[in-house]
Amino acid sequence: MAERRLVRRWRKWQAERDAAGWGTRPTDLDMGLVQDMVASLRPLFGEGRAYFPTTVSGWDNLPAPGALLIANHSGGTTIPDVWGLGAAWYRHFGTERPVHALAHEMVFATEGTGRFFAQRGILRANRENARRILSEHHRDLLVLPGGDLDTWRPWKDRYKVNFAGRKGYAVTAIRNQVPIVPVAHAGAHDTLIVLTDGRRLAARLRFPELFRAKVFPVHMSLPFGIGIGPLPHLPPPTRLRYRFGKAIHPPVLREGEEITQKMVDDLDFRVRHALQCELDVLRDEADGVLDRVQHVVRRARTRIKIRRPRGRRVREEDPAEEAMLAMAAK
Repeated sequence: MAERRLVRRWRKWQAERDAAGWGTRPTDLDMGLVQDMVASLRPLFGEGRAYFPTTVSGWDNLPAPGALLIANHSGGTTIPDVWGLGAAWYRHFGTERPVHALAHEMVFATEGTGRFFAQRGILRANRENARRILSEHHRDLLVLPGGDLDTWRPWKDRYKVNFAGRKGYAVTAIRNQVPIVPVAHAGAHDTLIVLTDGRRLAARLRFPELFRAKVFPVHMSLPFGIGIGPLPHLPPPTRLRYRFGKAIHPPVLREGEEITQKMVDDLDFRVRHALQCELDVLRDEADGVLDRVQHVVRRARTRIKIRRPRGRRVREEDPAEEAMLAMAAK
């Protein structure tokens, strides 16, 4: 009975969202509201004594407007990584270079949230909206392919790229012939400790079918101590760091030529590899207490591996890295 009520309520939200059309029109972007938002966020995201001290490197790697920005996603429901990047972007470019982002449908589930985010450049995540931004308006577009699986990945994997096999962004880049800029982020995942992403529980609760969500995480966070599901949390002060990598150009698509799976796989590999390299730099530069402890443990493991006798079995490398290398070898 409770499940039926939840389904009815969700369908009502969908009907309200579809009637308003928020998240479908790039023209809903209101730069006046964006300026007000950036000003209000200054005490939270900025240099110096901001609540989230924010540093960005690699601005020079950005090509002309109309690029596809591909970033890893961190920070649970609060997602300070997206807010921090948006605030830094508009402080750097002002209103001369608008940026849009694709978001989960949950953002547009109600009239209030739909209006708020649409007027600040957020659109529903689909290829048609991406095409409009990149090919018609020639503006930059931020996409976080990992989505819920990435933002709720376990804390121990915070420096690992996890797109969960999603490659639609590569198809978009090839079809619209736009460069991809990898954007690495570190910091937001330290605002909570994700213990597990809870994929099995989400499947049993029919989350993929009802909400297009594949996770039901368990995390240590404020103010409850232990949070279950996408429960909002209060993020403690954390330094947010970003790195823009060099632009990656998609294969040239000749007139009448179809996009092949090999094109998509190769471009996806190049982007994930470049993003992982940038994340590795952020990992090695990290100076937090837990990061320093992890550096010591990593060095100790490396020394143990080197000193192991030849006859003993050595632990395998990370499965994600092995898959990437195997793909490159094909």
